[in-house]
Amino acid sequence: MLFLCYPRCSTCKKAQNWLDEKGISYEFRDIKKANPSLEEITAWHQASGLPLKKFFNTSGQLYRSMELSKKLPDMPQEEQYALLASDGLLVKRPLAVLDSGKVLVGFKEADWEQQLG
Repeated sequence: MLFLCYPRCSTCKKAQNWLDEKGISYEFRDIKKANPSLEEITAWHQASGLPLKKFFNTSGQLYRSMELSKKLPDMPQEEQYALLASDGLLVKRPLAVLDSGKVLVGFKEADWEQQLG
């Protein structure tokens, strides 16, 4: 499993602690230092079945400063993918890419328990 997070994010720390407590092995990736590529974002979005908006960190400073809440509704999907690939801090985190191909975006313990527990 690939686990992408931002080490300074409290939700990411909570998810990482949960994984450690459950003894679930993962490959750690700092989303700020090694942001997802365009190909990864595209594949993960398609595998997730979620709306693309769910991949955006809507509470982040960068998202707000770029006024993306106003721009995303009219932005083509390809541009949204490119935007997400341009800066890891725009991506909702933590993000878990399971060996099965399933993708978990954000940390909701019940969802993670269902998929990983």
